[in-house]
Parts: sequence; structure tokens; C-alpha cells
Amino acid sequence: GPARRFPVAAVDEILRDVVGSALREQRYEAGPCREAARDIAEVVKARVKELGVPRYKIVVVTHIGQLGEQSLQIGSRCLWDPGTDTFSSFVFKNTSLFAVANVYGVYFE
Repeated sequence: GPARRFPVAAVDEILRDVVGSALREQRYEAGPCREAARDIAEVVKARVKELGVPRYKIVVVTHIGQLGEQSLQIGSRCLWDPGTDTFSSFVFKNTSLFAVANVYGVYFE
């Protein structure tokens, strides 16, 4: 098993900081939001890797959409070991858009 567990609380803080600072004043526009989703995922992944948790594969998925009268359901599937694998999730909203960012920490044996 892992010598050190995946630090969910620290990853939660990273998500709050990165997503909040990137999108706080952003208005929804398809092109810039597409780039922002990619940039957020890259920054989050780099900051999580800086935590130095060995043998965990980091997967970051970010969705940004226009905030309106619609609803959205996001699902994911993978092989999972509940004893070692875990995730962190953050939802952000402002007056124009919403964002969902997920970080999966999958232990590599």
C-alpha cells in the first residue's frame, strides 16, 4: 500500500485557489472558457504533483459551462480500489458560468 495517503484536504485547497482565481471575474465565452478549462487542469495537476505524493497517478478533469436555466450531469467511470484511490472535487459559480473540477488520485502499484 501507499506509504503516504493522497492529501485530499490539500488538493481541495488547491482547487479552490486555482479555479476561484482563474474564473472569479470571467464571463462565459466558449473559446476563452475552453482555454481556461485546459489551463486550470494543467495548473492544478502541476500544483498537486508539487505535493510530492509518490506512486499516485494524477488525473484532472475540468468542465466550464454557461450558467442558465439548464441542468448538467457529469459522470466518470474507472477501475477503483477504495483502499488506496481517492478524488477531490470543487464546484464554482459566478453570475455567468459554472465550473466543475475533479482531481483523481489513483495509486500505481
